Amino acid sequence: MACDKEVLKDIPLFALLDDEETAVLASQVELKKFRTRERIYKMGDSNGPAYVMLSGKVRVTTIDQDQQDVLIDEPAHGEFFGFASMLEQTPHQTNATSTDETECLEISRDDIAALLQQKPLAGMDLLTTLGRQIHASQELVRIRASRNPNEIIEAEETLGERVADTVASFGGSWIFIILFAVVLTIYTLINIVLDKKAWDPYPFILLNLFLSMLAAIQAPVIMMSQNRQDKKDRLRGELDFDVNRRAESEIVALTRKLSQLDEKVDDLSETLRKTTK
Repeated sequence: MACDKEVLKDIPLFALLDDEETAVLASQVELKKFRTRERIYKMGDSNGPAYVMLSGKVRVTTIDQDQQDVLIDEPAHGEFFGFASMLEQTPHQTNATSTDETECLEISRDDIAALLQQKPLAGMDLLTTLGRQIHASQELVRIRASRNPNEIIEAEETLGERVADTVASFGGSWIFIILFAVVLTIYTLINIVLDKKAWDPYPFILLNLFLSMLAAIQAPVIMMSQNRQDKKDRLRGELDFDVNRRAESEIVALTRKLSQLDEKVDDLSETLRKTTK
C-alpha cells in the first residue's frame, strides 16, 4: 500500500525532511498491515526491509544461550526496528512479531538510496535525527530516575511508628541521660533534706516503682523502633535490588541501541559519500 507523505512527517527519523524529500521517500516506501501474532521477520532473514511503527504493538526478541526468548524492544509510534540489518544487508539478529493489529512503514535500503540519489542533502537530515536519538539515549544512561526509599518509608509511617521512633531516638541521646540524671539527683536530694517529712524517704521505694514502670514501658517502645528499623533496612535492600536490576536491563538495552545507531550513522555516511561522488 502506498504511503501518504503526511505519515512520514510524524516519524522522528524523517522529521527534518522538506516537502520534496518527503514526497520522494513516500513514493518509495510502503505501508504494511499485520494481524495479531503475525511474524514480521525472523532471525536469519537476509536482505529484509526495516520497519517503522505507526500503530499497534510489536515485540522484538532474540534467543539467548539457553534457547529462551529474550525481549529486546517494544517500539513505540515512530520508532524503527530492523534498521541495522537493512542498512548492512546482513541477516536479522532478532525476531519481530505483532502482538496486536499493527501497521508499519516498510523501508528498504533501495528506498534510502533512491532518496539520497535525488536529494543528497536529505542524508544530513537523517544523520542529524539519528544524532539526536543518540544524545537522548546517552542522557537516559547518565540521568536515571529512581525512587527515594526514605520518602517511601516516611509516607507509609503510622502515628504509632513515629512516636516509637521519637521515643527511641530521645531515649538513646545524651540529652535524655543528662536530664534523667539531673531529675534523679534533685529528687533524691529533696527527700534526703526533708528527712522525716519526705514523701519518699530512703530507700526511695516510690522512685523505684516509677523507674520500674518507665523501664517496662520504654523497653517495648524501643523494640518497636528496632523492628521499624529492620523494616526500613529490608525495604531499602529491596529497592536497591529492584533499581540495580532495572538499571542493568536499561543499560544493556540502551547500549545495544547506541551500537545500532552508531552502525546506522556509519552506513548512512558511507551511502552519502558514494552518492555525492
